Amino acid sequence: MALFVGLMSGTSLDGIDAALVEIDAMGRPRLLFTHAEAMPTALHEQLLQLCQAERVAFAELASAEDAFSRLQAAAVLRLLDDNDIAAELVTAIGSHGQTIEHAPWGHADGPAYTLQLDNPSLIAELTGCTVVADFRRRDLAAGGQAAPLAPAFHEALFRRKGQWQLVLNLGGFANLTLLPPAESDAQIIGFDTGPANALLDAWHARHRGGRFDADGNWAAAGSVDETLLERLLGEPFFHRPPPRSTGREVFHLDWLEYHLTGKENPIDVQATLAELTATSVTLGIEMARELVGAPAASALIPCGGGAHNRDLLGRLARHLPETALVPSSDWGWPADWLEAGAFAWLAWRRLEGLPGNLPSVTGAAGPRVLGGLFSP
Repeated sequence: MALFVGLMSGTSLDGIDAALVEIDAMGRPRLLFTHAEAMPTALHEQLLQLCQAERVAFAELASAEDAFSRLQAAAVLRLLDDNDIAAELVTAIGSHGQTIEHAPWGHADGPAYTLQLDNPSLIAELTGCTVVADFRRRDLAAGGQAAPLAPAFHEALFRRKGQWQLVLNLGGFANLTLLPPAESDAQIIGFDTGPANALLDAWHARHRGGRFDADGNWAAAGSVDETLLERLLGEPFFHRPPPRSTGREVFHLDWLEYHLTGKENPIDVQATLAELTATSVTLGIEMARELVGAPAASALIPCGGGAHNRDLLGRLARHLPETALVPSSDWGWPADWLEAGAFAWLAWRRLEGLPGNLPSVTGAAGPRVLGGLFSP
């Protein structure tokens, strides 16, 4: 058995998730302990500004990366200290970093790129642990989207005989994994379906304050503007075949405002954004099923922050009457800790010299070992 720490801060920018995971020689993971390190307001605003900036000074990037990396190290040390785990017992930390921009198709005829703020050397120095980082660019170098990377972990946790299953991560953006039965030779399909919490959080913050719409209560009290929904669904990304991935580069408040007339009630816009997420996820599921000739899945396993949004889950249930929404905790892994767990597991794969990507998901030329090693 070996101990790994996974670190994840997603596009919601709400904090650092740190998960201590025990992994056996067969690569079977078991979640032991967790810690959530809240994102300080100043850093949250700094990172959000960087995600939306057209031009950025190197000093700004360096400042944000330093603060973010120190916060990651603090999350690790708190996790270990709270559970009386010595740093030398940790084989490695898997650090995803904070995505600032993700452009797998490039911009203005330029090269594809993906940028995560991360200083694994500093994390190694502050924690005394080996760090595995920079997971995405190896897949990108092989012609892939570099995202999503969690589907390989979903396979390790949730794939079963005789069942077609869906795993849906509802973070700032939604990504979907379609798992064939274990005995099937059908490919695993995974891709981003579009925005999940990013637009909901931003619109709620503008009109009501706070970082998110608790339980989706505000959205639930509004009415869907069908005309607006149709305009939003006209975005070409929703109709692009996989492999595909996206982020704040496409979906942000300026994108939303471009589609508004100015006469909409803010609460109805919130309801429409929730319906946009549910509808785009449903379109993605239909697309994935068509690719491999899959029947309706027996279960959809929601994870990420959106797994707590009762309004959003209700909308998904109405769109998917043949599929049961099953909490990931029923499978032995809490919904909030799948992404952090994935990067602990991917760090294990890196140390074992095993591929971490799924070419059927990212579109890479083949399986690739992901991540670089940084010793303490």
